[in-house]
Amino acid sequence: MHPTACPIPAGSGKTNGRHRLNCGGNPQANAALYRAVVVRIRWHPPTIAYLERRTAEGLSKREIILCLKHFLAREVYALLPAPSAMSPILTLAA
Repeated sequence: MHPTACPIPAGSGKTNGRHRLNCGGNPQANAALYRAVVVRIRWHPPTIAYLERRTAEGLSKREIILCLKHFLAREVYALLPAPSAMSPILTLAA
């Protein structure tokens, strides 16, 4: 569901819940999410407010962008149409 936007725990357990980026996934989807988040940071008032709030909480810009990418991936996924029961299943012809 989340192309490289999902965090993976990092550190020895004493790192106060720090995470690193997932290296797997779809690089093109990840790049698209990043571009959309950068545009939102510049022009979307709720995202700008979120950025200011999370910066005040002590998160780095990289961590905030990761959170925004994760949120945006969930938002986009919710907009995708559900597969219908009548849709044909693609199979290889023998």
